[in-house]
Amino acid sequence: MPFDYKKEYKEFYLPPAKPQIIAIPPMNFVAVRGKGNPNAESGEYQQAMGLLYGISFTLKMSDKAGYTIKDAIPYVVPPLEGLWWQEENETIDFVHKEHFQWISMIRLPEFITRADFEWAVAEATRKKKQDFSQAEFLTYEEGLCVQCMHLGPYDDEPATIRAMDEFARQEGYTLDITETRRHHEIYLSDPRRCAPEKLRTVIRHPIRKK
Repeated sequence: MPFDYKKEYKEFYLPPAKPQIIAIPPMNFVAVRGKGNPNAESGEYQQAMGLLYGISFTLKMSDKAGYTIKDAIPYVVPPLEGLWWQEENETIDFVHKEHFQWISMIRLPEFITRADFEWAVAEATRKKKQDFSQAEFLTYEEGLCVQCMHLGPYDDEPATIRAMDEFARQEGYTLDITETRRHHEIYLSDPRRCAPEKLRTVIRHPIRKK
């Protein structure tokens, strides 16, 4: 059976619907940076999806292209994730999505090196005749966080976020959102195939001891 990160690391991808404190280790990602409303048709976010999945599946299917990744094992491409912020707001304003800045990303298996990633960028560019140079190899050191499974539409996230932040304060922590530690979402449902009320999204906020 292919290695499935969601099943093997349930503490990271399948948290309960009640807030919890968790330490997240450094992870590598293929990432694309951008800004603007993620729902905008043909916007930067929609274009980023093509880059992320193009690189991810080029790496997953590297053996079909005659490229060998050392110590590689069959695996399921991990879920889409996103880091979100707005320069003019300390918190996320879900009404004004046009002000979003984001880093959209998909986790890379530990055995994939920067050299493997650079091969995939060149291979995807050659095969798909598209510029993949915006994609980057990103190591994200998230550290201590409060997280929760949000059930329902994305626009209903503020209630879940308030519960997370209150739980963290009660446990003796304070939010630690900085330029390197952001509001983090992991998307376990495809909104194109799932009713809004059934969407599952992991939400994380970085924290530190008061």
